[in-house]
Amino acid sequence: MKTRNIKKLVCIAVAVLALSSCKDKAKIDADKKAMEEKISMEESNMKAEEAKVKEETKKKEMMATSIAAVASNNEELSTLVSALKAADLDRMLSEPGSYTVFAPSNNAFEKLPKKMSIAELGKPENKELLTRVLQYHVVSGVITSDKLVEAIKGANGKYTFTTVGGKDLTASLKGEKIVLKDEKGNKTEVVLGNVKASNGVVHVINDVLIMK
Repeated sequence: MKTRNIKKLVCIAVAVLALSSCKDKAKIDADKKAMEEKISMEESNMKAEEAKVKEETKKKEMMATSIAAVASNNEELSTLVSALKAADLDRMLSEPGSYTVFAPSNNAFEKLPKKMSIAELGKPENKELLTRVLQYHVVSGVITSDKLVEAIKGANGKYTFTTVGGKDLTASLKGEKIVLKDEKGNKTEVVLGNVKASNGVVHVINDVLIMK
């Protein structure tokens, strides 16, 4: 009788130990899974943070070589830079995009009549007009000098294209020089072409283009 009781107690002890062992294993497995999930989440967060840092770095590098930055680094375009800031267009030309800008030099702005001078256009009440004038110098997409010359020749000597402001410009050739004609019939030459930027290209011109 005692032997049976001992055997029963042994069986119970073994069962208890087995159950305890199963519980311990389940706990270990659960802890292991939780740890793996935590590590995986931390790795995902680190990758997301690294991607964010890379994106911010890339954006800063792009802005440092953007059209707005290129213009700011050229003393001959300081008046244009001031005008862009007054019209709140400097941000557009600093951010990612694809633009061609025909940039009037400081001397070009000095040629304007008094009623269209940068001093007048820069007044708050003339901001809308200033914006339209500046938009008349910007085209969507990158048009290098080579592409423009090719387009002119392909259009029998006169190539018309539309600016971001919805107004037209006509390009032609005078010898090897690219000449632009605005809607008022005024002409100007590209004096420095293909100034590359991260979001487009700049062509410096010696007159301010005026739309109707």
